[in-house]
Amino acid sequence: MRLLIVGNGGREHTLAWSLAQSPQVEAVICTPGNGGTAGLEKCCNRAIAVDDFPGLVDLCHQESVDLVVVGPEVPLVLGLTDVLRDQGIAVFGPSQAGAQIEGSKAWAKDFMAAAGIPTARSATFTEASTAQAYVRQQGAPIVVKADGLAAGKGVTVAATVAEAEAAIADALGGKFGTAGQCLVIEDCLQGAEASVLALCDGQTIVPLVPAQDHKRIGEGDTGSNTGGMGAYAPAPLVTPAILQRIETEVLQPALQEFQRRGIDYRGILYAGLMISPDGNLGVIEFNCRFGDPETQVVLPLLDTPLLDLLLACCEGRLDQVPLVWKPGVAACVVAAAGGYPGSYGKGHPITGLESAQIQGAMVFQAGTQTTPTGAVVTDGGRVLGVTAVGADFDRAFADAYAALDLIQFEGMYCRRDIGYQVRS
Repeated sequence: MRLLIVGNGGREHTLAWSLAQSPQVEAVICTPGNGGTAGLEKCCNRAIAVDDFPGLVDLCHQESVDLVVVGPEVPLVLGLTDVLRDQGIAVFGPSQAGAQIEGSKAWAKDFMAAAGIPTARSATFTEASTAQAYVRQQGAPIVVKADGLAAGKGVTVAATVAEAEAAIADALGGKFGTAGQCLVIEDCLQGAEASVLALCDGQTIVPLVPAQDHKRIGEGDTGSNTGGMGAYAPAPLVTPAILQRIETEVLQPALQEFQRRGIDYRGILYAGLMISPDGNLGVIEFNCRFGDPETQVVLPLLDTPLLDLLLACCEGRLDQVPLVWKPGVAACVVAAAGGYPGSYGKGHPITGLESAQIQGAMVFQAGTQTTPTGAVVTDGGRVLGVTAVGADFDRAFADAYAALDLIQFEGMYCRRDIGYQVRS
């Protein structure tokens, strides 16, 4: 089979790495890909943007692509799946109608209310004066969310009313472009966050191993939100009993609501959850794709061939493929560019990648590219995700950090406390 992976992040490198292991796979084309996918066996990159739909369709025909796997949310929300399916091209990823679950937080809130899925109380606003009046009435802490896609940076967990008012002014003032012209303001749920990614074929929904990630830039989960600074799986917080409740109270109702709305959802449904100390569940958000960096710790633990699962989702036979996991745990630490999630430099050479992999880690490249001379250089905010698998979290994180210490690039930054919840 010949596969096309759309995207250029650490998630896409991980997907390519996992899929290329299948003996059924002849070639994996990544568009536009990164420095990691450029050097992966069976893989090559093509410089086509994720929103260049005519270019992607042409490439699929030229390269006789059998399956397209869409990594990021933007092309899904813009309707890439619909365009490809109209051309008779098999694709893993929800339709534009299904991708609204991530593309609009207001739509997702309405969806959850209709499905009876537990989530925080919220209200939607398009004018700063009414939004700020609501915040003053409700008090803090309170959460301000841009309705549309903002690259993981459109959420402010405001500790004070003044902070919430400033977030409202920023968003409605154009900080996130059109994504911030509508706001969802909701109660601040208390507890610990967990990520549950589930496979869905329109009729069956199956959760993968639960993960936890660290979204804040600073140690102790402080500072600005990012796309994710590290993760681990399986998350002990999500016990078998809680996972069963997530299936019953969140995933199954979501699938039934998609069906009620006439949406044939085939792809990943990612539930970001808050689990309170007394065991109450609340959905913070839904995403319509594999998480990043959760993918970097979930797929290394997967024993069932990923290709078998993706094809089963596309063909509506997920219930026929057993889901098997390897023993052990996985840990991932992200190396970011200095200044991220604000402004940062690009083009800095990266050294030590081979040494890190000899150490036993998997280095999933994200914000990188390969120069004409073959050097790998930085090309984004989150540059690398270094993953290790071990018998326990102490060993996995020790190996990940040992490998990370062999890598260098100018301005490199990583949190040293990823996984503090599960490390000795």
